[in-house]
Amino acid sequence: MVWLAVCCAVAAAFFLALGTQRQSSAVRASSGGLAVSSRGILRMLANPRWLTGMLLMGVGTVLNVYALASAPLTVVQPIGAIALVITTVVNSRDQGIRINRPTVLAITACITGSIGFVLLAINATVSTHEINRQQELATVLLLCVVVAALLGILVTFRRRIGAFVYIMGAGVLFGFVAVLVRTIAIGLMDPNGKVLGNIAWYVIVAVAVAGLLGTYCVQNAYSSGPPDLVIAGLTVIDPMIGIAIGVGILGELRPDVHPVVAMSMVGAALIAIVGVIALSRHHPDVLQRQEEARRRQAASGA
Repeated sequence: MVWLAVCCAVAAAFFLALGTQRQSSAVRASSGGLAVSSRGILRMLANPRWLTGMLLMGVGTVLNVYALASAPLTVVQPIGAIALVITTVVNSRDQGIRINRPTVLAITACITGSIGFVLLAINATVSTHEINRQQELATVLLLCVVVAALLGILVTFRRRIGAFVYIMGAGVLFGFVAVLVRTIAIGLMDPNGKVLGNIAWYVIVAVAVAGLLGTYCVQNAYSSGPPDLVIAGLTVIDPMIGIAIGVGILGELRPDVHPVVAMSMVGAALIAIVGVIALSRHHPDVLQRQEEARRRQAASGA
């Protein structure tokens, strides 16, 4: 069952990567690099390229939901890093961007760290098919704190927020969404016959709020950064949050895990995170934007 879930997660990564690239190009063409308002996001509903991206991402999401319901979060979540390679290749061809050496090294670090983490996690985790109300409530309450903090940052520093902040926000929110979606999926698949009766109303509300705010952050990240950076942030930050909740609240880490394995998992995660940071600094698209910003400042100063 675990390996079937892994296969579904891999397929989901392909659909999510293609969908992300389609949406990113549509948002950038529409916004011109400016922040995307809620009305701007609504206008995207009439954009065929953006809608195609949403359809592809929808298919990927369905596959990922199945994977989340069939295997531990610590196994499924990091597999999305495969989407990074696909997005980078597709976007470079679409935008005519030549990938530089630091970007290749950064992507390699992201993929190596994520794959290493998956291989270690398969043998270090136990599948949890029962999530009690206390665990659900603890996750939702923690999400409320995160949402309040993020909204405060978005309101206070709205004009000074860059793509990386939006990526961080989206990654954290979708990490919670992954946990809660797994909770819902397990409830729906419970053989007790209650179906929707197994799902608490506050879990559904939490998924909706986190999903909408996370989508807002992603669309703004598209407008100010390359799609592969967005995917890189999501495929590292998202699973790290999901894993932290899975281990800390859902109890998915085996009690007999050897310290060397645990340390290796931490090391693999750090390698992936360093890759994301390097990508945010050395990606050709990021460097081009920085150069254009310097030229505008020089022109205005003259």
